[in-house]
Amino acid sequence: MENIIGRDVEIKRLTACANSPRPEFVALYGRRRVGKTFLINQTFRNQFAFKMTGVIEGSLKDQFTAFTDAMSDYGFAVPEQPKDWMAAFIMLKNALKTKVADDGRCIVFIDELPAMDAEGSNVASAVGYFWNSWASLQDNIVFIICGSATSWMISNVIDSKGGLHDRITLELPIHPFTLKETEAYLEDHHFVWNRQMILQAYMVFGGIPYYLSLLDHDESLVQNVDRLFFSEDTQMRREFRRLFNTLYKKPDKYIDIIKALGKSRSGMTREELSTKLKCPNNGHLGKRLDDLVYCDLIRRNIVREKEIKRNGAIFQLSDFFCLFYLTFIDRAEVEKQYWLHHINTPEINTWMGLTFERVCLAHIQQIKHALRIDAISTLSYSWRSKVSSPAAQIDIIIERADRIVNVCEVKYSLGEFNLDKEEYDRICNRRNSFIQETGLRHTPWLTMITTEGIANGRYTDMIQSQVRLDDLFVV
Repeated sequence: MENIIGRDVEIKRLTACANSPRPEFVALYGRRRVGKTFLINQTFRNQFAFKMTGVIEGSLKDQFTAFTDAMSDYGFAVPEQPKDWMAAFIMLKNALKTKVADDGRCIVFIDELPAMDAEGSNVASAVGYFWNSWASLQDNIVFIICGSATSWMISNVIDSKGGLHDRITLELPIHPFTLKETEAYLEDHHFVWNRQMILQAYMVFGGIPYYLSLLDHDESLVQNVDRLFFSEDTQMRREFRRLFNTLYKKPDKYIDIIKALGKSRSGMTREELSTKLKCPNNGHLGKRLDDLVYCDLIRRNIVREKEIKRNGAIFQLSDFFCLFYLTFIDRAEVEKQYWLHHINTPEINTWMGLTFERVCLAHIQQIKHALRIDAISTLSYSWRSKVSSPAAQIDIIIERADRIVNVCEVKYSLGEFNLDKEEYDRICNRRNSFIQETGLRHTPWLTMITTEGIANGRYTDMIQSQVRLDDLFVV
């Protein structure tokens, strides 16, 4: 079997549930293709007392067929197909009674639970009844539910106001790989790419294990990108729509938000999104934004003015696959071998610079480690001027309890970055505007985050701290 890469914390928590002396109710969620099912299967191997998978986009009849088929696979008699989910979970309860009587843990895994809610069948109520009336009374049961439709999992399970209210004993969001985990995955699959190439792969595919599994180690990254995105009828051209169809029952309004954010380099406030999309700035928009944040598709960056404003957050597209798709694939026509023919052009170089900023935002903990401020209380946020035009923006600011603020400038390059007077003056102007507009009394430290460091020059010593690409590849 394939090895599990990373996921050390998640495996530790799941193993603790398996060894717990009490009943455990585990809820996993995360975007499509992030490796939720693989993690559970590899952690528990063949220890399941029962396991079934909901049928994505299947009818209610399809779901019941999958349920009875799984019952048969695990040796349980099925006198008749259940008429609803309440009857199905009562049938499962009766079948499991012999299992919980045995020594050892009784592990029950329901995968893609949101798909089982086809045609409004109210599967969450049946799950609540199953847990509250019986499973929660069995000391040796581990009940695991999982779903890619994160908004459904949050609304109907995690934040349920009904029968599942406050019943989950372990909430486990599964996030994309970090750069280090991506490197470990590629090494395990016999890739010999250097970190610049791994970074570029991460910019295209993000840390999504399934997407990484499609790469061929006998091809260069350029060849892989052309094969997976720019050849005829390739599945990655269809993945964008499938991703949102899987996550949301009514995906179009979510896609509208993603497309709006995909065109904005600096991100947008909720009010700006409301204006752009010509939709009310109400609870429906807020819920959709929350859903996208839960799925790791967008990031909510708090902002600072005279004080921290959490309600005035800037939303930014954070899913690298979506950003790549909207930049290069979402067109009427796509040229074959586009990546080979356009590599190192201004269009791709601009995209790399923008995307490297977002890679850094996804690795704030690694940046703090490189700056040796792990043990210091910090607050990370973005800042956008309300005075200058066009509005000056600083994507990463780390405000520290020791009265220092790291004002971070992110620069992507294939070699050492040449910091000339013009660029240094721009950085200083942004720093000065930030201090003046916010009134922050912390000491500002200019921090450069680059791929290969800063070339020795007249202004190099004017930068108080540096972070390099290698610093992002730490656990």
